[in-house]
Amino acid sequence: MTLLLAVALLLAPAASAAPDLAGVHQGVASCGGSTCHGRLAPTGKEVRQNELITWQDQTSPAGAHSIAWQVLTRSRAQGIAQRLGLGPAQNAKECLGCHAEPAAQRGRMFQVSDGVGCEGCHGGSGAWLSTHTAVNATHAENVSRGMVALEDPRTRAAVCLDCHFGSDKPGQFVSHKMMAAGHPRVSFELDLYTTLQRHYDFDADYVKRKTLASGVKFWAVGQAMAVERALSLYSDGSHASEGVFPEFYFFDCQSCHRRISDDPAAKLTAEANPARPVPPGTPPFDDENMIMLSAVARVAAPGEGEAFDAAARAFHVAMAGDRAAAMTAAANLASAAHALAGSLAAHAFTRAETFAALDAVLSGASARYTDYVGGAQAVMAADTLLNSLVAQGQVPRAGAEALRPQINRLYAETRDTNAWNPAAFRDAVRQLAGAVGRLK
Repeated sequence: MTLLLAVALLLAPAASAAPDLAGVHQGVASCGGSTCHGRLAPTGKEVRQNELITWQDQTSPAGAHSIAWQVLTRSRAQGIAQRLGLGPAQNAKECLGCHAEPAAQRGRMFQVSDGVGCEGCHGGSGAWLSTHTAVNATHAENVSRGMVALEDPRTRAAVCLDCHFGSDKPGQFVSHKMMAAGHPRVSFELDLYTTLQRHYDFDADYVKRKTLASGVKFWAVGQAMAVERALSLYSDGSHASEGVFPEFYFFDCQSCHRRISDDPAAKLTAEANPARPVPPGTPPFDDENMIMLSAVARVAAPGEGEAFDAAARAFHVAMAGDRAAAMTAAANLASAAHALAGSLAAHAFTRAETFAALDAVLSGASARYTDYVGGAQAVMAADTLLNSLVAQGQVPRAGAEALRPQINRLYAETRDTNAWNPAAFRDAVRQLAGAVGRLK
């Protein structure tokens, strides 16, 4: 979007929409009036009203959605599309499902080039665009007209997972073939994504209108729903295979992408994982979110957590057996994750429980950090949980900041996938665990 067009949109009045346009995506411009969300400064009485500027800020992670389509025109995306025989990436349906806004019905201001616009997350505004600013309008009324209730952790996770993990909708699944052609590896952590994309304030007005879930709840529910989504996609069969091979998207990349040597003295780089009983040489299912979910379940829902751990173990065993047993075990584990998502969404996390979840991630689960993906999730979890404690006023900011050197070491250990050293990572985890113990 050009600067001139952006300024014009800021000064334009918001477009109206008739009540019978339910589901229609009116486009970013329909939200961009200076009396709506297009102010140059956050001067609104209840909401900032400069949300469009935040969404457009290409110098910040919060601006990533606005350039989602633009990146398809760049050399990396063009190269991926060329290798896959898709034609220009910016026109390929395999790419547009996530890099643009999937909208079956489009209003006159809708532009594919806007990338992932307001309605990509908040829902098609055809039936609520003009009514959500009405006097005495309520959030519940907006939701009834098609606005997405993103304040609910499960609803938010479902929306984010579609693109940031995968779905059964057209153009919303990053296959192993796409990654082999150059697409980045996919990973998911709901609270981190929420923080990076935030363009609103969690203030008293927000709480009054929508209530407020804590960061630890977003994190926990996001982990549960990521597990459920992966297993559901795998067990429905439509995404489980790629030709004669399994769909390797679901498996731990590092289990196959390791150095190969014929030297008889070469040291094996694969490590046995105590919670993943699979024979050597069997590609293990990517269990990064399972590890995190198991850790928080021990704290917030121990009974369901035990059932989940048993189902997870049975699933890994079944994956080394026949296909039918694996599919059944995957469906069972998805069901256990679904139950945990409901329990965690209803749970009010106390200070002691947040610390206990942090302990479970740093100490209880440390033996499971044999693979890069699990380590990367652990780093994000530690940062998220500490930030949640600060945001809730449960630890002083200065105390949490004092742990930054240890957290930065964990980030350094996971910066390069190819330099992954599980022993060094677990040592860094132990150091952070000790520092967290002193913070209590």
